[in-house]
Amino acid sequence: MSDMITADLVDLDLSADTKEAAARALAERMVALGRVTDLEGFLADVAAREAQMPTGLDGGIGIPHCRSAHVTEPTLAFGRSAAGVDFGAPDGPADLIFLIAAPAGADDAHLTILSALARQLMNSEFTDALRSAGDAATAAALIRGDETPAEGTKAEASAPAAAASAAAAAQNTAAAPAAASAGTAAASAGAGVGLGSRSGVGSDAGERPFRIVAVTSCPTGIAHTYMAAESLENAGREAGVELVVETQGSAGFTRLDPEVIAAADGVIFAHDVPVREKDRFAGKPTVDVGVKAGINRPGELIGEVRTKAARGEVTSGSAPATPVERAGEAGEGYGTKLRKWLMSGVSYMVPFVAAGGLLIALGFAIGGYTINKAPSVMDHFVWTQGDSWAALLFQIGVVSFGFLVPVLAGYIAYGMADRPGLVPGFVGGMIASTINAGFLGGLAAGLIAGGVVMAIQKVKIPAAVRGIMPVVVIPLISSAIVGFLMFVVIGKPIASAQKGMTDWLNGLSGSNAILLGALLGLMMCFDLGGPVNKVAYTFATAGIAVSNPSDSAMKIMAAVMAAGMVPPLAMALATTVRGKLFTETERENGKAAWVLGASFISEGAIPFAAADPLRVIPSSMVGGALTGALSMAFGATLRAPHGGIFVVPLIGNPFLYLIAIAVGVCVTTALVVVLKGMRKPARQTSAGGSAAGSAAAAKEAKQPVAA
Repeated sequence: MSDMITADLVDLDLSADTKEAAARALAERMVALGRVTDLEGFLADVAAREAQMPTGLDGGIGIPHCRSAHVTEPTLAFGRSAAGVDFGAPDGPADLIFLIAAPAGADDAHLTILSALARQLMNSEFTDALRSAGDAATAAALIRGDETPAEGTKAEASAPAAAASAAAAAQNTAAAPAAASAGTAAASAGAGVGLGSRSGVGSDAGERPFRIVAVTSCPTGIAHTYMAAESLENAGREAGVELVVETQGSAGFTRLDPEVIAAADGVIFAHDVPVREKDRFAGKPTVDVGVKAGINRPGELIGEVRTKAARGEVTSGSAPATPVERAGEAGEGYGTKLRKWLMSGVSYMVPFVAAGGLLIALGFAIGGYTINKAPSVMDHFVWTQGDSWAALLFQIGVVSFGFLVPVLAGYIAYGMADRPGLVPGFVGGMIASTINAGFLGGLAAGLIAGGVVMAIQKVKIPAAVRGIMPVVVIPLISSAIVGFLMFVVIGKPIASAQKGMTDWLNGLSGSNAILLGALLGLMMCFDLGGPVNKVAYTFATAGIAVSNPSDSAMKIMAAVMAAGMVPPLAMALATTVRGKLFTETERENGKAAWVLGASFISEGAIPFAAADPLRVIPSSMVGGALTGALSMAFGATLRAPHGGIFVVPLIGNPFLYLIAIAVGVCVTTALVVVLKGMRKPARQTSAGGSAAGSAAAAKEAKQPVAA
């Protein structure tokens, strides 16, 4: 196993003045050693991770990190800055900067070594030694654990040596099964603290000490996860508390012993991604915060959970509040939460729509539009007949479409109430399909199911009954309530409203249809894959989510896809005809935007919109509205919910449809070029803008693609 850091990856005189420049300087060293294959691509991944949450830590530490397909092997670069670089830490700039690069499929042993480094950073002796290191080789040896800080025997015998031995132990586990090596090493580092302190604390106090179990996790699962664990463990020792941490990192996780959880007096969740198997910690005083709070103020969290325990505050029901339900950002209201709940359902629904719609469209393309009347392939299937294969594709697509409303409802409820919401959500969604309440019924069923489960979870339950709550009581009661409401109370009115909306769409013609196309085009280009875009896309796909969609529904779907293709294609064209108006990174992004736009992936325009929103977004909206209106005016139809130019054979009036797209692209391109030409030319080395754009693009690309 090659060393993750060598002297060539150390810069003790880092002169960068911004975090983007610091990351670039360190990444260039990785490129020189062949450990990073694409500098710009890797920096985009680093910036995307930085955009999720600043990576600066108290104590003058910056630790940008990411997992990237452009990394050949786990690598760490270190830079020491005399002036300091701002990584967003509360106490100011960082003078010790660590850039961690992990491959997209990094093996568990290496990730465990990274976790050992993260724990070292929480020890002042280690960081002091790095600040005083006289040469790159010494700094690299300190980080690897080959040397220990020379300041006193206490420093040598404590955390740095322990971290070094943890790294060595992780290397020794490389030959063991990957999952076992990672989970055991990560868990033992945390569990040992609690077990080791138990007898000492107990003997001093003369009674059982306060016990806390904690879970830490961050989006990447490499650094902050383990830093928060180390910080909480240190604070627990200082407070005389038994504290055991379960780190849910990239190397997997080993579950805490159920007996340890059962004996705990309180729970701390320090996380930025959902806690796995959260219901294990139900019924206990719980503090739920972001992972950086676990790093920066562990003592306060311990005090808070002890106060809740003293007051008798416990989490009722089967599980603590979900990240969607709990108060996240300051000032977040129910409107924001409602949007998150609905987007949760839509994001899970979209793949069913795409798969089912494309299969149905392929069935029509191969077997003609009468293929929907073919007998079941269970009764009649001839291997050598194209019609049989067309019927097979069509019927699989219809089954996929049948999940649309139940999945929508189920995952809206999941976003509100976590796993307990799934059963009543799916039941309510299936009832909505049965009574022809359609998309509107699915929305109502999901919100009702989630609300019912949340209400049940707030009821104080006797300890003896808590074990059967998630598997018996909650599914039974919530499904009965949701079923009653959907069948008897609100189902019929919603079904009538759904029929009225369908009839209205079928009656659209002339100027009304053109205005609707323009409105949908504006929505598709407003936030390029965001909530407004998804509302327009979901509205269109709901119309064709039947085996025999109406002509109006297919026209709406065609207009939505055409408008969604405009922004990335226009940005690609603009970078081609007037490249001087764009940075070098934007010109590179423009090459990819050709393919993304042609594939109906609106997110391809996000790097441009992030760098220059006031010029790019209005221009895109104008072009998208024009394309949507022209598509409706030309009467273009589309049976597939996705595919871009690759489903042109399935489009009605394809020639006029392509003209509508071309007109919108040209108009958007012209507007962007004119607006950008009215200001000073963009600097070619605009690292900050390009990095921000790339970060936004990478962040959006992680979301399920609706357009």
